[in-house]
Amino acid sequence: MYEDSWYAFVPDHVNKRSIAAPQPSGHRRRESLLQQPNGTKQFEAEPLPELFEDVETNNDPPEPTLTRRAKSYSDFYHVVRAQLSRDATAARKKRRRHKDRIAEALVLAKPEDSVDRREPYRFRTTGDELLEASQHEYLLYGQQLEVTERHLGSLIGAANGALDLLTSLGDSFRAVELQTTTFQAQCDDLVAEEKRLQVLADEVGTDLHYYAYLDGVTRRLNAPGASRLVDHENFGEILTNLDACINFMAVHPTYRDAESYLARYQALLTKALHLVEIGLTNHLNRVSAEIGKQITSTTSDAARHALAYGRYQDMILEADGLIANVQRVIGYCYDSAGHAKNTRNFDSCSDTATNLFAVYLDIRDRDVRPITQKDVDVFKKESADMNAETASRNFIKQCYERCFNESALFEKLFAIDPQYSTDSKSAYVAVKAQQKQLVTSVNIAPIAATLQPVLQGSELQTVCNLLGWVTNEYLIFESDDEETRFAINCHKLTARLLFEHLWPLTDVSFEAEVTKSITKAVIAPESLKIVPSNNDASSSNAHPIAKRSLELLAMYDQAMPKERSQKSSPVVYKIVTETISALQRAEAKLKTNKAAIPEPDPDLFMIKNLLILKNGLLALEIGDVRSQPAAMQHFGEIWETLSPQNWMGMVRGILGGSLSLGLWSSGAQANGGTTGKVSQAKSVSAVEQDASERLDELLRQSIYSFTQRWGTLLTSAASSKTGGSNLAAIEKDLDEKLKAAFGGQPEVLGKLKEAIHINAQAQKEAKDQKK
Repeated sequence: MYEDSWYAFVPDHVNKRSIAAPQPSGHRRRESLLQQPNGTKQFEAEPLPELFEDVETNNDPPEPTLTRRAKSYSDFYHVVRAQLSRDATAARKKRRRHKDRIAEALVLAKPEDSVDRREPYRFRTTGDELLEASQHEYLLYGQQLEVTERHLGSLIGAANGALDLLTSLGDSFRAVELQTTTFQAQCDDLVAEEKRLQVLADEVGTDLHYYAYLDGVTRRLNAPGASRLVDHENFGEILTNLDACINFMAVHPTYRDAESYLARYQALLTKALHLVEIGLTNHLNRVSAEIGKQITSTTSDAARHALAYGRYQDMILEADGLIANVQRVIGYCYDSAGHAKNTRNFDSCSDTATNLFAVYLDIRDRDVRPITQKDVDVFKKESADMNAETASRNFIKQCYERCFNESALFEKLFAIDPQYSTDSKSAYVAVKAQQKQLVTSVNIAPIAATLQPVLQGSELQTVCNLLGWVTNEYLIFESDDEETRFAINCHKLTARLLFEHLWPLTDVSFEAEVTKSITKAVIAPESLKIVPSNNDASSSNAHPIAKRSLELLAMYDQAMPKERSQKSSPVVYKIVTETISALQRAEAKLKTNKAAIPEPDPDLFMIKNLLILKNGLLALEIGDVRSQPAAMQHFGEIWETLSPQNWMGMVRGILGGSLSLGLWSSGAQANGGTTGKVSQAKSVSAVEQDASERLDELLRQSIYSFTQRWGTLLTSAASSKTGGSNLAAIEKDLDEKLKAAFGGQPEVLGKLKEAIHINAQAQKEAKDQKK
């Protein structure tokens, strides 16, 4: 490690160490260069810088410091963030110190600065070694980079060679592809042909399956125990396969023996359906034999209900395989709502379904006959002992509950809920054709048949009250919470019960009452007099026929919904027309017996009663019934409809003979000397339009006759010599008649007086023109 040449740089001194005694031969450690030379004149080295270290001279304990308490959990985020900041700062400082050390190591001091001029060679060589040692790591890294560069160059050369090889191979493949195009096309044709043959073979195998299935299913259905097959769900596969085979033979009529196989498969399907029908019949008879006896022997209503619905349902559904096959047959021809499906075997399946419905309804009607008969007996007894309306309400409620339970049982058995439909192929029509005494959601005729004798013998008001209660109770939902399944079922039953039975029954009752109290009513002479009316009731002094007409209109409006109580209703039409005819008979009797009965005025009598009838129709507002009869509140509207806009011009036209009574129609625009036409536009039905026009026409005639006659009397009295006294007497007589007819109704009095004075003024002007 130590060379002798190093000592050549150390100068000789005067006082050298004396030559030591000769050392024994062998290894001897050389003298260290750091040893100072001996002599009087020693080497003067620079003193080391003083190390500034704090010397602890005090042995006292350290000063106490206040330890900071840990922050709360709410300040944990700030504590962590501060700690992370301090760690990052410390890491940056450490990296900076490391970089500074590296920079200091890399800095090469100049030889003249770091090496003593007296020992140039020694410190220059040491600096080179230190430089080489400090750069050793970087020199190794440079050598590694050179090796990597040579390796990457060899890889690039290999990659270029591979790319050239691949390019040559691609050119070779393209050349081969061009040469084998024809061969490839031939191979594609062969593959396509192979696929076609495979598909054809599959189709042939599938088609043969429809032929091969015949023998097996024939043996199964003709076996001695074939009737027991319907008790298992596997029988449904036979029905499905037969249906598929029939469809296949029908779709491919050109196949060999397709017609023969089609006929045989249809015969087998008919036999299978017949087995299902027999199986269900036997099962229902077994259940009925047990349940029917228990229902008959039980007197408790709750026990009967539990047997008829709870126990009956459990026993029927025990044969789950048979029920599944029955539902499969029903599903071939109907959906869940009972609408017909467009299937090829619909006729045969629908016939079987109809037979299944008939069998079930017959047996079910026989089982629950004691319950239904008891309800009918209780209803008849209550209607005789109590109020018929209350008894009818209770009976309808019981029937609705039974309909809901029967519908649920029917749906459990056949998996359909027949909805109302007019389609002849629907399940609703098929079930309705099996009319029994059993009340179901389809067959509600027994309800009407039981109610009809009682309602026909009751008063008309009782029938109207019952219809109003049924409508408000079941047809109108007050809130969404009431729209339960039972409420929806009752809503449907009520709509059909009213539309099919109760409304026609009510119409017949009203027509009978109209015939009895209006058409064939006897007109007594004392009923023709007009007595003073009460101020609070405009119809108090009306004719009894007009009063009865208003009562019938109000009752009919109460019993019927707004859509049906329109004026176009046949009942409303009959009430109006028969009332008009009766009033005309009364007017004719007044004119005939005018000498015997001086009062009332025939025209005023018609105006009074026809206006009351017209006002009653408007007061109802086609379905809106007033609680109290209003005092001619619609007379203004009636008068505007009946009166022309220009009374003076119209009266002049009448006097001139150029205006007919038809100009008094609704909406006519009358001017002096012109002729109007009746509007042909009709917004309501023809029946109602005729009745309304007839009523308006009679009002026009009566008003015209009354105003013209009294206008003539006023004109004659004014033109006579004793005009003052006669005119006063005539006006007094007119006021008495008008007050007797329309007392307390100043609007009517004013309109009629105005019309009379206008007529009188027109006659006066006409006479002046003639003069």
